[in-house]
Amino acid sequence: MIKKSALLAASALVALTAATLAPASAAELKSVGITVGSLGNPFFVQIAKGAEAKAKEIGGPGVTVTVVSSDYDLNKQSTQIDNFIASGVDMVLVNAADPVAIEPAMVRLKAAGIVAVAVDVSAKGAAATVTTNNIEAGEKACDYIAQKMNGKGSMVIMNGPPVSAVIDRVTGCKQAIAKTPDIKILSDNQNGKGSREGGLEVMIGLLTAFPDIDAVFAINDPQAIGADLAAKQLNRDDLIITSVDGAPDIEGALKQSGSLIQASSAQDPYAMAQKAVEVGNEILQGKQPAQATTLIPAELITRDNIAQYKGWTSK
Repeated sequence: MIKKSALLAASALVALTAATLAPASAAELKSVGITVGSLGNPFFVQIAKGAEAKAKEIGGPGVTVTVVSSDYDLNKQSTQIDNFIASGVDMVLVNAADPVAIEPAMVRLKAAGIVAVAVDVSAKGAAATVTTNNIEAGEKACDYIAQKMNGKGSMVIMNGPPVSAVIDRVTGCKQAIAKTPDIKILSDNQNGKGSREGGLEVMIGLLTAFPDIDAVFAINDPQAIGADLAAKQLNRDDLIITSVDGAPDIEGALKQSGSLIQASSAQDPYAMAQKAVEVGNEILQGKQPAQATTLIPAELITRDNIAQYKGWTSK
């Protein structure tokens, strides 16, 4: 009898241990919140589309996807995240307005049991990050400038919102230009605000201050298009302009004979967002990604290879 009781007790202990170690039932993906820099930028529109497509692929057509624009305003973005928490979403994709100051909002998401994935730029405290290799993107765009300038001359870097993607692109550009000491960077701190209008305004100021500019690296395609417009307004037809994005508008510019835009390091926002949702869903299921940051390679498109460029995954 004693042996039988001991055996039953041991069996119960094994059953209890197995139940303790068994994984929890898989969490369903029912709702996703997305906050991006500006829905006026086609890049972020594609992030929203890619994320929604992947979320519905994973969770079915009933998945709710809510997309909002922070307009690069940290306070506005923080409020948006609080609204996502209040509505009980399962996952939030964050294109942080400020990669460091966003941390308290990331802490609140974690406390609420909501998975936060930083997309395109880093966000301190996010569970994971999915972004283009922006240092590589800046290097490729500015290597191209150095080649076109034959290693000599003066250029400007048209900066943008102070987020990690922009900082990395500028870093990559400077690393490329550092290899050619006969190229002088006249300015690198003017913020084109990531927009065509901002690029136009900043470029007019730069061309007025520095009439001998030979080339421009703009941190994204909208700013590059603005820079091109500014050059034409000031009757400059001898500039070399490169950027980052590979957006549909830049495809047209690279095919247009009168455009000064020569190259762009292409990203794929649609695919980037899909990967971000995949990573977020894995975390939701209790599976941590092999690496905290997923880097997606950049592809340089130029006037010479634009015919072979397939463009963003979805337009």
